[in-house]
Amino acid sequence: MKNDEKLSYFLNESKIINTERLSKKVRIAILGSFTFNGFEETIRVKCFQNKIESKTYVADYNQYNQEILKTDSKFYKFKPEITFLILDTRHILGDLFFTPYSLSDEEREKFTIEKVNEINNLIRTVIANSKSHIIFSELQIPTYSPYGINEKTKNIGLKQIVQKINDGIKEEVEKQQLAAICDFNEFIQRYGENNVFNFKQFFSGDMKISIEYIPRFIDELMKFVIAILGVTKKCIVVDLDNTLWGGIIGEDGFDKINLGDEPIGRGFVEFQKRLLALNQRGIILAINSRNNFEDAIKVIKEHPNMILKEENFSCMKINWKDKATNLREIARELNIGLDSLVFFDDDPINREFVKEQLREVFVVELPTDSSQYAQILTQMNVFEVQKITEEDLKRREMYSEQQKRTEFENEVGDFDEFLKQMNIEVEIKKADSFSIPRISQLTLKTNQFNLTTKRYQEEDIENLANESDRIVECAKVSDKFGDNGITGVYIVEKSDEEWIIDSFLLSCRIIGRGVEDVMISQLIERARKENVKRIKGKFIPTQKNKPAENFYKEFGFTQEGNYWVFDVGNTMKKIEHIKVINDE
Repeated sequence: MKNDEKLSYFLNESKIINTERLSKKVRIAILGSFTFNGFEETIRVKCFQNKIESKTYVADYNQYNQEILKTDSKFYKFKPEITFLILDTRHILGDLFFTPYSLSDEEREKFTIEKVNEINNLIRTVIANSKSHIIFSELQIPTYSPYGINEKTKNIGLKQIVQKINDGIKEEVEKQQLAAICDFNEFIQRYGENNVFNFKQFFSGDMKISIEYIPRFIDELMKFVIAILGVTKKCIVVDLDNTLWGGIIGEDGFDKINLGDEPIGRGFVEFQKRLLALNQRGIILAINSRNNFEDAIKVIKEHPNMILKEENFSCMKINWKDKATNLREIARELNIGLDSLVFFDDDPINREFVKEQLREVFVVELPTDSSQYAQILTQMNVFEVQKITEEDLKRREMYSEQQKRTEFENEVGDFDEFLKQMNIEVEIKKADSFSIPRISQLTLKTNQFNLTTKRYQEEDIENLANESDRIVECAKVSDKFGDNGITGVYIVEKSDEEWIIDSFLLSCRIIGRGVEDVMISQLIERARKENVKRIKGKFIPTQKNKPAENFYKEFGFTQEGNYWVFDVGNTMKKIEHIKVINDE
């Protein structure tokens, strides 16, 4: 185990990190039935590594019931945004863990139902009293069998009891937008029960998870923090030689690279398969390789054991430029921030160079043993989202279409003429059950063209959409090359004579095509129909939203104090190259 994977590293590092300049902040509470020594420090450091400042509340040993059920508890005074409820199977079952068959079949069934109701009530209470997200770490399915080899013959046996409790909680969680399940049993399977649990620690201090594996368990919890805060990485950039395949194509040749049935080659095939799985759920793939283009592209197009094909890569930089320059160009062409990139390269010199030049890029530390690449990729927690939307699943196609748009723009030459020939359509739609997850996702993830950078969870959007004095609408954009999906959002607070823009944002991939102007003009037109006199909004500057800085001014808003104001009776800018479809 490397030093930066040990609990001692996190305990020491937590004392010296400086979170003052971090814009992302989160309040995390941990409740449970055992001791959480080291959790707070590790979470603090893990959050810092993801550019998040965390404040943490860890409840006293086995005080979760009191903390949740008493509305004046320290837990509620802390005002958590994310709550982890981590319970031990032994604690929940008590003596029945060892003697479940002291009860009849009917009594065990009744006991199971009672425990499901008890835990579900805690989950509902947290949500009702705090509006916190709550993540329940499912109960561990015991390997211990009180009846030995006859365990499987028992009706509602020990393992069945625990599984039924987990299933009953899962059923409740699926009804709650602010609740989720942490797959604790998958964690145990991955690392092994004898590794994760240390009975000496458990008996001496009620520590459920051994010291060595606390940082790895915190990685599991961080998946939810990253997803909820919307700091998910969007794009994996891979080197080729000794990263996507074994060997150096320019030296070894097409037939001699390691990619196939031999032991080394199988590891690279597995790595590619897992990259493909991420790509299919919406993670962008790109190539950054110092190589001869013709040699490299031949492998991608023609090698029989290549899992990833040319169409899987939204951007390919195969040249002799340095890796940092290529990464900048990849981010620019894909129109995403450098902080959205994850870089895989086997060469430690390249990795260090990128870390020095581009601190925003997430550089993955790879071992010399390539057989571990697939596992490292799978265990990374930076790609998690709360819900996979239709736009996520279509992202690869969207970026392929974006390349065609770029090529077409270069062919046309004149930008205004390019826009006229694009046949852009914008459909303004009211928020509904289908669009709410995407609207929430856009508020969480959009940074560049986002006037206020307010962040809303799904429940928030749903509540706002149901309020009579709010407008929550989104823009669905398409053109001659394909469907961009839902890429714009505005949220407006209504009154009789004045509307205030709460949020106004646009996905970075369609900035500059006039969609933002169409959105604001449609909003103004609607205000006219309802006899509203003024629309006003704020621009709240951040480190990343400079592209939106002059939007109000350029559209004709005038500044009055902290607000930009538009007199609804004034003439508006006309956007003639876009067809508008209203949801009416």
